[in-house]
Amino acid sequence: MKKITSLAPGRTCLFGDHQDYLGLPVIACAIDRNIKLIATENQTETFVLNMVDINEIRVIDIHEAFEKLESRDYFASSLRVLRRHGCKPTSGYDITITGDIPINSGTSSSSALLMAWIRFLIEAFGIDHEVTPEFLSKLGYESEVLEHGEPGGMMDHFSIGVGNIVYINTKKPFSFDVIGTELKGLITGVSGVPKETIGLLGELKGNALMAIDLVKQNYPQFDLNAAEIEDLDKYRNCLPDRMIPFFEAAIKNYHYTKEALKEFEKPVLDLKKIGALMNGHHEVLRDLLKITVPRIDAMVNAALKAGAYGAKIVGSGGGGSIVVIADPKNEDAVIKAILDAGAQEAYAVNVDPGVRIINNIEI
Repeated sequence: MKKITSLAPGRTCLFGDHQDYLGLPVIACAIDRNIKLIATENQTETFVLNMVDINEIRVIDIHEAFEKLESRDYFASSLRVLRRHGCKPTSGYDITITGDIPINSGTSSSSALLMAWIRFLIEAFGIDHEVTPEFLSKLGYESEVLEHGEPGGMMDHFSIGVGNIVYINTKKPFSFDVIGTELKGLITGVSGVPKETIGLLGELKGNALMAIDLVKQNYPQFDLNAAEIEDLDKYRNCLPDRMIPFFEAAIKNYHYTKEALKEFEKPVLDLKKIGALMNGHHEVLRDLLKITVPRIDAMVNAALKAGAYGAKIVGSGGGGSIVVIADPKNEDAVIKAILDAGAQEAYAVNVDPGVRIINNIEI
């Protein structure tokens, strides 16, 4: 019998929150908090999933087609997607799932679980395609977003599937580049306030697209990917007041992401410059998109007061976590300040190489 262990990291968004669903670029990285899936072949035709951290067991018939999907059932949707690519389960497994990615914190615990599951299924049963980081990432995006008709983008899946620090160009033709393998002084702070993903994402995406469409009606040649921050005054005049913040946020967040890419392309990283850009990005998310909550604001302010170079909310917002850049020598003081400001957890993280198989052995 086979015993297969797969591992998928969480991720943090450094630049580009609320950008990938607009076809704008993102800079994100996988971090060394992970979901581990240990699968031992059994003598049945079922997957027995023991999700230890949430004290839940699920049994799935390996032949189940899942013609109708339940909301957010990514185990099912990924099985559906993988079947279309020739990955068809032929034996059951007892599967233990554990992890140290905080749940509902904006660091992609659900996407990490999905990617670990997909990587296990491919390892166990094969697939009609070369298994590359890009292919794995696309499978994750297809399974989580496209199959369920959700409003999210592909940042989570490419951050986890490709690993490292990745620049993701989400505009067609889609492309990505690994722009780094380490980032010193990286800290995650978890608020303990559950984030609000689907509803908030849908609302902000809808408003941003509506604002962009209004601009295009007045300026048919407008191209969001070519827009510059200096153009804002020109386009504001054709928008109702309530739509201006969503358009302004898209332009400004894109600006900070482009400027950050220039820094990451340099041979030596300037953490202070990256931190300053991160602060600008957070101000847009806080003041224009209004996705922060008081505890997140307190954590960001405390980190900066303790000497961090930059700090911002991560992910869809409404709670969740923050990412911080600090002098590595000052990490402990910054972590303490974040905790003192009410964080549930705060810890230093390293850049992770991405989803992978740890072992595949006969027992």
